Amino acid sequence: MKVSYSWEDYKIIKASNGLKLEKWKDITLLRPDPIVIWNNGNLKNEKYDAIYHRSSSGGGYWENINNIPSLWQVKYKNLTFNIKQMGFKHTGLFPEQAVNWDRMIDKIKNSQKEIKVLNLFAYTGGATVACLSAGASVTHVDSSKGMNEWAKENVKSSGLENKSVRFLVDDVVKFVEREIRRNNKYDAIIMDPPSYGRGSNKEVWSIEKDLDNLLSLSTKILNDDFLFVCVNTYTTNLSLLTLENLLKVHFKSSKIEVDEIALPIENTSLFLPCGITGWITND
Repeated sequence: MKVSYSWEDYKIIKASNGLKLEKWKDITLLRPDPIVIWNNGNLKNEKYDAIYHRSSSGGGYWENINNIPSLWQVKYKNLTFNIKQMGFKHTGLFPEQAVNWDRMIDKIKNSQKEIKVLNLFAYTGGATVACLSAGASVTHVDSSKGMNEWAKENVKSSGLENKSVRFLVDDVVKFVEREIRRNNKYDAIIMDPPSYGRGSNKEVWSIEKDLDNLLSLSTKILNDDFLFVCVNTYTTNLSLLTLENLLKVHFKSSKIEVDEIALPIENTSLFLPCGITGWITND
């Protein structure tokens, strides 16, 4: 299990009965988390600035108890991220990914050459910001124009807007296929595929049907001496062993590591499970 212990602007205060109580700098949020199936008290009796209510018909809404700005910032080391209350309980950042950011930064900084990174399903650009801060050039691909704009805000807030980065609104599979035809190569690939999604032109993505093909395509745009590939997923029915098997099929001669990632729950010995990550390297 890989755990992020280095946050100062974020922490999980408590987790119980399908809810997590979190502090994002000065703002405390109570949000649903279906992985929290243990009973450790009624969190609705705690103090918080906002709570997200699920709707029985799907989706839900935020109830702000106190005045909350439409945007606020949190820092992770020298990185700055913009936080917003999104329509489906999210805030635009997954703090558990800091364990992956740290490893990416370390590997890029210790490389003896300039590193080209491809970030697929790049969302609001947490990994993009991390890799830029380490000195890499980044191609950031996401099918949502809104997420790309948010990623640009994060890059700017971290003072990295003059670094080498491209933001592309595109379907990731079609983009990789075009890169193969163009014979473009990368030193690192990051991907955070959803369970289900749609591309920029309504292309349907299913992780069970499409991840194997994407991994196969990705091997064709990697330099022979590539630095790393990082595959992260929150799909609950995709086990560690399944991910490991997928990576072994497509990266036969490389070092493969798979592990759970998690966040500590304050003042307890408990950890919140936050998905699984696979790393492929040549070390």
